[in-house]
Amino acid sequence: MSPAQKAYVIGLDGGTGGARALLSDLDGNVVAMATHDYETTFPLPGWAEQTPVDWWRAACVAVRKLITGAAIPVDRIFAICADGTSSTVVALDEQLEPTMPAILWMDNRASPQARSMTQSNDPALRRSRLGVSSEWAIPKILWLKENRPEIFRRSRWFVEMADYLALKLTGKLTLGHNQITNRWFFDGRRGGWPEAFFSHIGLDGITERFPQRIVPLGTAIGKITPDAAEAMGLSWDTTVVAGGTDAYVAMLGLNVCAPGRTAFITGSSHLVLPMTDKDIEVPGIFGPHPDCVIPGLFVMEGGQVSSGSIIRWWHDHIGKALKPGEDAYAAMMREAAAIPIGADGLVALDFWQGNRNPYIDYDLQGAIWGMTLKHTPAHMLRALIESVAYGTANILRTLAGNGVPVETMVVCGGATRSAFLLQMHADVAGIPIIVPKVPDATAFGAAIAASVGAGLHASLADAAAHMVREDHVVEPDMTAHRRYREAFSFYEETYQALHPLMHRMARRNEVTA
Repeated sequence: MSPAQKAYVIGLDGGTGGARALLSDLDGNVVAMATHDYETTFPLPGWAEQTPVDWWRAACVAVRKLITGAAIPVDRIFAICADGTSSTVVALDEQLEPTMPAILWMDNRASPQARSMTQSNDPALRRSRLGVSSEWAIPKILWLKENRPEIFRRSRWFVEMADYLALKLTGKLTLGHNQITNRWFFDGRRGGWPEAFFSHIGLDGITERFPQRIVPLGTAIGKITPDAAEAMGLSWDTTVVAGGTDAYVAMLGLNVCAPGRTAFITGSSHLVLPMTDKDIEVPGIFGPHPDCVIPGLFVMEGGQVSSGSIIRWWHDHIGKALKPGEDAYAAMMREAAAIPIGADGLVALDFWQGNRNPYIDYDLQGAIWGMTLKHTPAHMLRALIESVAYGTANILRTLAGNGVPVETMVVCGGATRSAFLLQMHADVAGIPIIVPKVPDATAFGAAIAASVGAGLHASLADAAAHMVREDHVVEPDMTAHRRYREAFSFYEETYQALHPLMHRMARRNEVTA
């Protein structure tokens, strides 16, 4: 069948660093990809912001690059679906224009509000019993009301990044069922919005500022607007399909659509996402989130705020300076791999923007100790990378200790570009890691959702089963696993020793607006 006869779909991923567009046929063959970056600003310690207009500009550039590179007739591109980072809060005025920069998912300015919400012990907290994440949208909206009341008053609507992209594509204001289930305390099985909880914490009537049309993942929102079609180079007949939280959309791109399968999302942050049919709570883990990916099933969530972003920080501030004129990432990884397990006594913590799971403590900070004159920058990098792998293992241990064992994971994202990183994660965890043919599972998952919303596949599970294929498996070295297990104990005990000091430092640095 010629390209002029086949059907194609676009997945658009609004990531932390930029927009990524992917074009796939209905058999899961990726035809082309394109990216365009945007900036993040850090106005104060723990804060992180982006400009929504930059997202839309980058999305249009990426899709135009994609279409140019693919040379596919645009009338054969039937649908587009956008996911986004979450919780990245967008406040809109009556004219649907942003009233302020978007508060990025990693921003932890709302830690006091999250602590206050946790102390309420409200039944709405059943999926975050040990603590509300300061990353989530509701604490951030409460922060805005308490600290920027004039902006709060001007903000008619609150949405997520994926909702904003859908708005720009269709002109329709919607709220994704996926992201409000796993981030906004919405529970379709227990009455929807927890109005009493919102009133109790000081957000009485807030749901009136949430779009009333709630769209499940993979549902058609409508046709693209002529203006958006022109900006992206698409046909006016293109269907726009509801996306959701980037990592949850990536579960489709990894075919994690059945109980017992687990997604391992790597990038600026790491996520471990088991799919289960059990409505079971695990202390320190978020969930179980019902029906937000596959109807009838639940998703558990364990995440690290800082993982790939730590390695990126090292590259940008140290790696490029140490290795000018060459591939700094490759050189960094090569030198770190040459350092023995345990980094010759260096121990690091990966809490550079706090800890999401299992401690749910955003007052924690990164640390590294054990330095001697023997140690080199490669030792430091090795210790930092090990801390990321230990953070993942800590989540897996928490799940297993509460009746949700993870026996293997399907991986996507940045770690797939490094055999060293993948092997370390397999060795530290002591489980096999499956690598799919398409490692960019987030944009690919959005494309899979697009195919369902356009009526080209029957269901999300059917589409994923048809389009996703396995490439290879990274088996753990159990001898290395035993050595890492000893080093992991230092990671755990370092957290226990330092967290009181870290809390004191957080109070010292806390900004009262």
